[in-house]
Amino acid sequence: MPEFAPLVSVLLPVRNGGDHLLAAVESLARQDYPHLEILLVDDHSHDGAPQRAAALDPRVRLLPSPGRGIVAALNAGAAAARGEVLARMDADDIAHPRRIGTQVALLAARPELGIVGAQVEAAGGAGGWWRYVDWINGLTEPDHIAREIFVESPIPHPTAVMRREVFRRLGGYRDAPWPEDYDLWLRAWAAGVAMAKPEGVLLTWRDHPGRLSRASDRYGARAFNRARAHFLARTLLARRPAVVWGAGPTGRDLADALMDEGVEVSAFIDIHPRRVGGTKRGRPVHGPEFALRAAPALVVAAVGTSGAREEIRAWCAAHGLAEGTDFIFAA
Repeated sequence: MPEFAPLVSVLLPVRNGGDHLLAAVESLARQDYPHLEILLVDDHSHDGAPQRAAALDPRVRLLPSPGRGIVAALNAGAAAARGEVLARMDADDIAHPRRIGTQVALLAARPELGIVGAQVEAAGGAGGWWRYVDWINGLTEPDHIAREIFVESPIPHPTAVMRREVFRRLGGYRDAPWPEDYDLWLRAWAAGVAMAKPEGVLLTWRDHPGRLSRASDRYGARAFNRARAHFLARTLLARRPAVVWGAGPTGRDLADALMDEGVEVSAFIDIHPRRVGGTKRGRPVHGPEFALRAAPALVVAAVGTSGAREEIRAWCAAHGLAEGTDFIFAA
């Protein structure tokens, strides 16, 4: 075993996981990194699957959740964990045999990292899901993740591995009105915690209509905008106004969320000829050239159309605007 071989506590909350849960636990039992415990937190299941899964391996500990919902279950698992490193896993997914060992090795090799995710292969899902998987798989280094932290959640939750001291410092999971994992990653970014992923697929990530992120408004587009606005208002937009690039539904919803957080939204930018020259939310809508004179405002690009991010990034770079200083992406 390598010199840095901490006990890894895998937090696996479940409610009625059925046969998928058994497959998930079996995939953890087959890891080539044996120094782990599997904390199976039963969130009031009634299908008997947690009890069956607990019998698969002596490293499984079956724990009751003190409340209802994933946040209570995750924090209960973390409180019971014995390991120096916390890992996440969902009942729907399959960990590849090298997953935990590869992620622990990255933590060992790079002490500056606090959170490590993984590249995934998608099982199921429609076109938007596949585009999201391609995007997250492309974010492997801390600067990549920090650059696009406001686009979407950059670490697939069931792949996360984190140093326990970092988790404690961040205050654990919060019951926020937006996704609990995105909330944790945004708090980590704001605290200067470096996040990365090793190269190579380490988890099969299932998408299906019954997934929590498909079934709850807490994981919808509006909730993500509320999360973005909450953290932008306390970080990059704490002392400067915003210009929102995108006067369509995505941009308008983000502008509303920013204004609800007390951010001054001074204008919109758009390329649609029927929008340019008009107003949205009582603010003028300008063409892209306005970005060149928007300072001291931060241009926040929020266009949900496929390919728009690449086009806006290329336009801004061609006109000498610096990403992270003059403009960022939030969609």
